[in-house]
Amino acid sequence: MTEPVEILSISQFPVVSTTADALATRLLRVVEQRGQTLLIFANTNLVVKCRFLLDHVKDPGVLLVNDGIGLDIAAKLLHGKRFAANLNGTDFTPLLFSRSPRPLKVFMVGGRPEILARAVNHVEQRLGQQVVGSCDGYDGLRTAHDIDQRINASGAEVVLVAMGNPIQERWMLEHRAAVNANILMGVGALFDFWAGDKPRAPKLVQRLRLEWLFRLSLEPRRLLRRYTSDIMVFLYMCFKYR
Repeated sequence: MTEPVEILSISQFPVVSTTADALATRLLRVVEQRGQTLLIFANTNLVVKCRFLLDHVKDPGVLLVNDGIGLDIAAKLLHGKRFAANLNGTDFTPLLFSRSPRPLKVFMVGGRPEILARAVNHVEQRLGQQVVGSCDGYDGLRTAHDIDQRINASGAEVVLVAMGNPIQERWMLEHRAAVNANILMGVGALFDFWAGDKPRAPKLVQRLRLEWLFRLSLEPRRLLRRYTSDIMVFLYMCFKYR
């Protein structure tokens, strides 16, 4: 029997309110049943930059979950409640792996070649999964015209796509019909964290929900617009489509 799922609409995006454990159970069931789910972590930047996803969010194979304090604030303002938990690819992906009764077959797409190599080693050595293939997001992906066939030949069950949004979401939508993997996940900067190229915020900062401020302090030029003017656009869109 299917458990009831609470969905909170944020600027027309149907975002599932769930816990990390429940989400992991749901995705591992997809693997067991050989289905397919495209998992998208919806943060404020995605709501602003990925409006094209609205053409696909009613597809039962596309699943959006909340990522970041911005979605929580919007949920409280629009629905009078917060999401059940804060979910993001950085924390959720290792949890998903740890909940699997066996190593999952993982294919990794994105990142610079040297970053990808260290991230692959992290997944194999630290997280105990089976990396069956990888393709960097630069020359590797530009010349990999057979990427779908490579993923299918590898027997991958999980494809991690680390390109940042909206690029990774467009890539997953474009390739998911041709790929046999059970889970496709857009994980943003996760490979950089695994490779040790970018630091995570201290645990206290994470608990205070201020990791965005920590990242802004490290990359002000790249992230300033995301956390200033784009936030205003996000809030405008939330109330426009409430």
